[in-house]
Amino acid sequence: MRNAWLLLAALAASLSAYAVPTEITVRVLAKDAKFIGSAMGGVRVTITDAETGELLAQGITEGGVGDTERILEQPRKRGVPLATEDAAAFHASIDIDRPRHVEVSAYGPLIYPDAANRVSATQWVVPGKHINAGDAWLLEMPGLFVQITPASAPFHLGRKGVRIPIAARVVMMCGCTTTPGGLWDSSRYEIEAMLMQAGKVVARAPLSYSGNASEYRGEFDVSAAGAYEALAYAYDAANGNTGVARANILVER
Repeated sequence: MRNAWLLLAALAASLSAYAVPTEITVRVLAKDAKFIGSAMGGVRVTITDAETGELLAQGITEGGVGDTERILEQPRKRGVPLATEDAAAFHASIDIDRPRHVEVSAYGPLIYPDAANRVSATQWVVPGKHINAGDAWLLEMPGLFVQITPASAPFHLGRKGVRIPIAARVVMMCGCTTTPGGLWDSSRYEIEAMLMQAGKVVARAPLSYSGNASEYRGEFDVSAAGAYEALAYAYDAANGNTGVARANILVER
């Protein structure tokens, strides 16, 4: 029996000797924006064998958002990468001894998990044939990054009800700011808050630019005590980009 185990160990060692380090660089581009990197906590990248589920590598994108002019303003030409050297990326080296059908999954941004999304893609990877040139393995992360900030709770109901202020922060998934007339022009976005109770919308409030970059404010008129859920959303009809945030609100008598 001992000899059999030794033979198996020797066989495994001989097979691993044929494994070839293969480099994969993954970048995640926010839809209609720039790369998601360190400023937003990065994106968690998971590289697995798509057929077996074996984990091959995992890590977080690190680096900057990239060059605005190259990504958003220059005409895009075939063979010219969007990424500059400082653009956020996750670099991995996997040891494989045969072609693998690989899945790359990206989840983030990690700075605020409630606003995170997930994307994935598959591709064949051949031993020693690196995927690290140009933009390498590029994924696009859809969505808008929304955080909701209700005023201090609980609120107390008066004879005429209570007016509840609500504020939301809306940025691109890379952290780039939104402003009316800016590069990310929030005047083209629909930004609104909803007040929910028992799964039904009981009030709506448009959110208007506060004067501070990426901040939008409004208020609800509430006439009944109870537990509520506030939802704030931002929607760009030009490309379907959408983000939603939620918060609990308590109104007492």
